[in-house]
Amino acid sequence: MTCARLALTTLVVPDYDTGIAFFVGALGFDLIEDSDMGAGKRWVVVGGKDGGCLLLAKAANDTQAAAIGNQTGGRVGFFAHTQDFAGTHARLVEAGAKFEEEPRRERYGTVAVFSDPFGNRWDLIEPRETPKDMGQ
Repeated sequence: MTCARLALTTLVVPDYDTGIAFFVGALGFDLIEDSDMGAGKRWVVVGGKDGGCLLLAKAANDTQAAAIGNQTGGRVGFFAHTQDFAGTHARLVEAGAKFEEEPRRERYGTVAVFSDPFGNRWDLIEPRETPKDMGQ
């Protein structure tokens, strides 16, 4: 039996509202759910319009707090697609993202590595249009 699809990926953040502000306000994800779980816990899910969701989890102890920004061992662990590289790039810089390089063209599109305000490394990608994408 195979897995149908990955439902959620947890991303530990320093607090829920700061996570929501960046991922919804700057990256442009939708706030899918924000439910009070009691005792200061919330179920916060953000995601793109075409799928791919993150569960934002507030660090609950020192071990979890120490993992913020290094949840993938320093590798790029997250990939965000955009249809407007320049606009998304500008919004991310304004929101505190740190780009490690100038945008570059690859066979799959325009890409640049950035770190979110928590230290997680991302690829921002504007995929290259193919004839199939253009309805041909």
